[in-house]
Amino acid sequence: MPINIAEEWLRKADEDFGFASAGLDHTDFFAQICFHFQQAAEKYLKAFIIARHLPFRSVHSLLELLESCKEQTAEFGQLTEACRYLNPFYIDARYPVHWPTQYDRETAMAAKRAAAEVGTLVKKHLVP
Repeated sequence: MPINIAEEWLRKADEDFGFASAGLDHTDFFAQICFHFQQAAEKYLKAFIIARHLPFRSVHSLLELLESCKEQTAEFGQLTEACRYLNPFYIDARYPVHWPTQYDRETAMAAKRAAAEVGTLVKKHLVP
């Protein structure tokens, strides 16, 4: 049986989250870690949007994606601060790239908590 596309988005989000979480204990590249937490949150939101057949543009703005989710389920409004925190960690240009250097372990841990909050709420509404 083919995999549901929303389930694939959830799996990819969990992979980003797991990769970033593992990296916290083994690296000081906190900008890259924060980027992957942002990516996890983005994919969690897209999983919900796709599962609910909601309209969305192909964007990386968590706040824009969150608006689609909130139109379907008001409870998603509680993720505004988490998405606002994670949004700046997306880096548009990848090659060559100037990763911000001001991020530290505390910043990355806060990004982890924010991404986990997004993932938990999405899974609450999608996973039986």
